[in-house]
Amino acid sequence: MHTEQKGICCFRSLPRHDEQGEKPPLLHCRRALQYHNIETGERILDRDRRGWNRSQRMQMKAFICVLGFLLIIILLFGKLLGLLIHRGAGDEEEPEPSVPHIPVVETFSNVWILEEKPEGILIFRDGERMDLSFAESLEEGVEAVSRPAGSLREQVADVTLTDGLVTEVVPKTTKINGRILSANEGGIEVEGFGRLPLAADYKGYRLYDSLEMCTAADLRFGYDFTDFCVENGEICGILMVKEEAMEYIRVLIRSGDYEGILHSGPVVTADTDFTVTYGAYGSLKEEKHQAGEEITFSPDSAYFEGSRVWITPEVLTGKVVLQNVGRSQGTPSYRGKMELLLTEGGIAVINEVLLEEYLYSVVPSEMPSSYPGEALKAQAVCARTYAYGHMEHAGYPKYGAHVDDSTSYQVYNNILEQESTTTAVKETYGQLLYTAEGNLAGTYYYSTSCGMGSEATIWKTETAPTLTYLKAKALSRSNMEQAVAVMSGGLPVQSIGEDMGALLQQEEAFAAFITAKNPDDFEYGEGWYRWTYQVEKLDRDHLRKVLQKRYEANSSLVLTWDGEEYVSKKIDTLDEIIDIRVEKRGRGGIADELVIETKSQQIKVISEHNIRYVLNDGKSKIIRQDGSKIASPNLLPSGFFVINTGKENQSVVGYTLTGGGFGHGVGMSQNGARAMAGDGYSAREILQFFYEGCQVRGIYGDS
Repeated sequence: MHTEQKGICCFRSLPRHDEQGEKPPLLHCRRALQYHNIETGERILDRDRRGWNRSQRMQMKAFICVLGFLLIIILLFGKLLGLLIHRGAGDEEEPEPSVPHIPVVETFSNVWILEEKPEGILIFRDGERMDLSFAESLEEGVEAVSRPAGSLREQVADVTLTDGLVTEVVPKTTKINGRILSANEGGIEVEGFGRLPLAADYKGYRLYDSLEMCTAADLRFGYDFTDFCVENGEICGILMVKEEAMEYIRVLIRSGDYEGILHSGPVVTADTDFTVTYGAYGSLKEEKHQAGEEITFSPDSAYFEGSRVWITPEVLTGKVVLQNVGRSQGTPSYRGKMELLLTEGGIAVINEVLLEEYLYSVVPSEMPSSYPGEALKAQAVCARTYAYGHMEHAGYPKYGAHVDDSTSYQVYNNILEQESTTTAVKETYGQLLYTAEGNLAGTYYYSTSCGMGSEATIWKTETAPTLTYLKAKALSRSNMEQAVAVMSGGLPVQSIGEDMGALLQQEEAFAAFITAKNPDDFEYGEGWYRWTYQVEKLDRDHLRKVLQKRYEANSSLVLTWDGEEYVSKKIDTLDEIIDIRVEKRGRGGIADELVIETKSQQIKVISEHNIRYVLNDGKSKIIRQDGSKIASPNLLPSGFFVINTGKENQSVVGYTLTGGGFGHGVGMSQNGARAMAGDGYSAREILQFFYEGCQVRGIYGDS
């Protein structure tokens, strides 16, 4: 049997000595790694096939390991040395693995190109100038600029940038021009082209004077001062090319007795022969009619082949008559020409007339023709400036009208033309009032003061605080003398006395002022200089209704106390009233905030207009200082008053107002102007008193 043990190779048990007593030879197994002395049992290390013993093999392995480790160290040192040499030589680093470049592409739509240069273009975008460079053929893949032949200067264009460089310019070369007839959210109506929609990304540029952005709201209706860039049937660019003195105003004539904006079927004639023009653009038709011949223009009339009809007298002095429109003078007739616009709700009637001739019918409707000439001239300048401001920014762009003929703007043609007022208009031909900054002044006016004026902040509009030339000042002779001395340079501004406007914001000071009379005041003798208004029995339900109406008109001006602050809240009920008081006064003493306190509520009414509306019970009459009683169904005469409540069992049952003046109190007092003119002051002095720092200038050259 063959038995194998680790490190020992043997076949059988052998004696330790042979027969002769000699030691037997050493025996070994060919596959064994060691020898054994059979006689002594001693283990003897043997060599492997290469002749190495174990110790030698271990030494060799250790040597190889050390050698490998040294090789790694040498390689690392070589790499580090290479980097140090590379950086020391200032050579460029090895490029990183390449990453695909994704270009950034953006397009500026409908920008204005100011200038083209060999290396790029200068553009005007959203009110900012931008200097852009053309792209060239680059290794990164940016293509050279694509543009049509010819100059790009002064063009509306789409400009595409790739990685900040101009790669494409697409000019909008199709342009049209014509009188602008109307504009709304649907587009702009241009005479000869009809209504064109506005592109969603349209841009407008005012090119005269300083370059500025503009919008469709800045268009001059009735004039062709503007070019339009058209693309795909839409207006993509508005170019206001010039600004010239405008001579014609477009007035929307209200129906009936100022009942509404639109007419159901106006009946039209003229006091001379006249022409009716109608039809579609490109195929307009004309009909001649004799003086006095009446035509009814109903919405289904054959005259409305197009949307507009024009009625033009054959002579410049002819007048168009609207037979079914009522005014104080009777049946009104109008200078200029009449334009009828068919809309979904009815027919808009627009009178296009010379601004000066428009004023012939405005001034007598706004100021009695019996007033002194200098007062009428001051009124004419105010009326012209007011109208011209709306010619620049139309009140009715939807119909292409600058103003209407009601008290919403200026009353027009309600009173027949008068020689005195026409003379005042002619003697101030083209004169407008400008602020010190060169802008048209807001020439607000009202009937009568209480001896004090107020300022525009009473209206709570965003622009009101900017109208700083409208001051709260005393309308007294002594104050006028000082003001004229300052105007002429004979007196420094600092010499004008105490600021009465600020003083009268205090309740006690104003109460003392309004319950007394000052003979030095210009309007001391006017009926509206002082008045009283007594509500004997307070109608709580009526008060709640008018409060809710004003809340619905502007919820930010009728507020309710919630325990911590005043908030906007609908007024469904009105509890038993325990107090009504003026909480805050504006400069000059005008009521600015009114508080109505009930057992469970506290309501604040803000603005003089709202206060005048809320405290009018619709039944009581105004008693003027001359004893005359005047009905006032909607508004109190002014916001210059103090209030005294009558109470029973702690509840308010009625109230009495002691006040003065008629109107809002901002700008020129017409009766104050009359008294000033009566004292010998000129129209310019009157205007400079009421509109501090403003100057009169002519719009038509040397006017």
